[in-house]
Amino acid sequence: MGHNTALGAQGEDLAARYLQAAGMEIVCRNWRCRYGELDLVVRDAEVTAFVEVKTRSGLGYGIPAEAVTYQKRQRIRRLALLWLTEQDGPWRRIRFDVVSVLVSRTGEPVIDHLQAVF
Repeated sequence: MGHNTALGAQGEDLAARYLQAAGMEIVCRNWRCRYGELDLVVRDAEVTAFVEVKTRSGLGYGIPAEAVTYQKRQRIRRLALLWLTEQDGPWRRIRFDVVSVLVSRTGEPVIDHLQAVF
């Protein structure tokens, strides 16, 4: 497994634990279809959230959330619609979140949950 793949997997694990600790239920991880992948689908009492997780080991290319481009947001929206069509419900409000994970070699990871960002 390459460094970036391992870093991404670590970031998704950290994000999932963070969201669970915040009271959210992980419904699905790494849902894939021929058009792409949803990192996390989570629920709380009122909302189903489609969560894109971005992980970086430094700020040389900006904060992790900045990597969620317009094209990436459009792809996630389309994937969310496909995921929803496979579900029986109950239908809830939906939103699109980003969890930014900054993992440094010296210290604790910094996790930022940005809700309803697109």
